[in-house]
Amino acid sequence: MSATNISAPESYTTMDKDVEAIGSHCQFSYCNQLDFLPFRCESCRGIYCLDHRTEAGHKCSHAGAWAAARREQGGKSTSTSQSTSGKPTILTATQCSHVQCKTLINTLTSTAVLCPTCNHQYCLKHRLREDHSCDKLTPIGARQSSGGISQAEKAKTALKRLQIWGQKKQAAVLPKPKPSTAASRILAVNQLKRTAKGDDKVPVDKRLYLHVEAEANTTTSKLPKGEFWYNNAWSVGRMLDEAARNLQVQNVNNRGGGEEQKLRIFHVEGGRLLDFGETASDVLASGNTIVLLRGVGPISQ
Repeated sequence: MSATNISAPESYTTMDKDVEAIGSHCQFSYCNQLDFLPFRCESCRGIYCLDHRTEAGHKCSHAGAWAAARREQGGKSTSTSQSTSGKPTILTATQCSHVQCKTLINTLTSTAVLCPTCNHQYCLKHRLREDHSCDKLTPIGARQSSGGISQAEKAKTALKRLQIWGQKKQAAVLPKPKPSTAASRILAVNQLKRTAKGDDKVPVDKRLYLHVEAEANTTTSKLPKGEFWYNNAWSVGRMLDEAARNLQVQNVNNRGGGEEQKLRIFHVEGGRLLDFGETASDVLASGNTIVLLRGVGPISQ
């Protein structure tokens, strides 16, 4: 009996300390109530019970401070939230690095996959190395060898060589001044019309028949050259996009970046680079030859 009477108070005292350790006492004056689920005031950072949890209930010394801070923070983030809200576009998202893919990545519905070999980002469809021809790409950030020639120098050298080549080829492309000059030109154009390919939706009277080639030192293509027709009302830029698709040449002109990766059209008969905004019918004629070049820089007058 005596052992039982001694152990009971010790057990009761230990339990009382555990219970008090669970909650917190209300910090409001004259309350000090033990609350197992206390509330913290975001303005004065005090701890209060259910009855005194509001700023008015405990007469908060910093009443309204939390709400004012939230309003100030919300005002700063309004401009950024407006620019990032809505449907993702090419300006707010990243486009898959695959040449023929227009998928926007780094969005809520389409994640991006970084290729560790070429350091480009791709969509899920083109994430594998064999899906985006990784072995043919230059890795981002790759250093050029000290003894190598830069891409810009290669392009300029190719353009100078092509201009000389174009002058020599004009003699073969353009008929010599003979009585049969007009007949020879018409015969060559008619032969070109029989072999050329193009979009059947282009009206026959609007078709511009051209010889299209890709310069090997600056542009790698699956088809080195061919004969195609285009709409003579198109701009040179649109015709370039279609010519690159015909020869299966990588075209990144619409993705921004520097001139070292942009394609340009060299007009053999004219001996110059064509501006993207020029109209095809103003600078070209059926039977002419154009060459696709990469990294030759802007047009110099």
